[in-house]
Amino acid sequence: MQSQTDTTGTDDAALEVYQSTLPGFLGTIDTAIGRIESVFLAVGVLLMALNTVSNVIGRFIFQNSIFFSEELNRILIILITFAGISYAARHGRHIRMSAIFDVLPVKPRKLLMIIIALVTAVFMFGLAWYSFQYILTQAGRGRVLSSLQIPVWMILVWVPIGFFMTGLQYVLTAIKNMIEKDIYLSTNVLEGYDDEELEI
Repeated sequence: MQSQTDTTGTDDAALEVYQSTLPGFLGTIDTAIGRIESVFLAVGVLLMALNTVSNVIGRFIFQNSIFFSEELNRILIILITFAGISYAARHGRHIRMSAIFDVLPVKPRKLLMIIIALVTAVFMFGLAWYSFQYILTQAGRGRVLSSLQIPVWMILVWVPIGFFMTGLQYVLTAIKNMIEKDIYLSTNVLEGYDDEELEI
């Protein structure tokens, strides 16, 4: 009976609007980015589903598919992918290779987590810069999508935005680890493993 109550509580908590645990202005930034990510992901997935279903209905019932469906899905995949990397970092869902990390004592582990978060943030900001330069190159070429007739660079704007938000998330994770006594994978996810997880 106790486990059912805990599960329900966890499900309810997962459905709540994201609220940062960081203090002051940092918490405001973290919460704002979390809500932007949620909107991007929700709208992107819903539009992709609607576009795909509409195209299938048009093709098989009206014998006429939506001419821009493939290009629209390509735009939405880019949006979902690069909003998703920031979302994954926020919820501690990124890939971890922690064989050495797990055997360290608490203080070295905490220091290593801060270093990992800051180094990852530097790489994310670097990728944001290079992807921004790539967009400028594409804008200079003047290419447009064949069906929608919009500039190619416009569908790539989510790439530097996604990298930048991910880098910002890792900076906030480093700050969270500096100001809290526990070790955090992200601003609201404690380091560790669920009891249900099994080692192989």
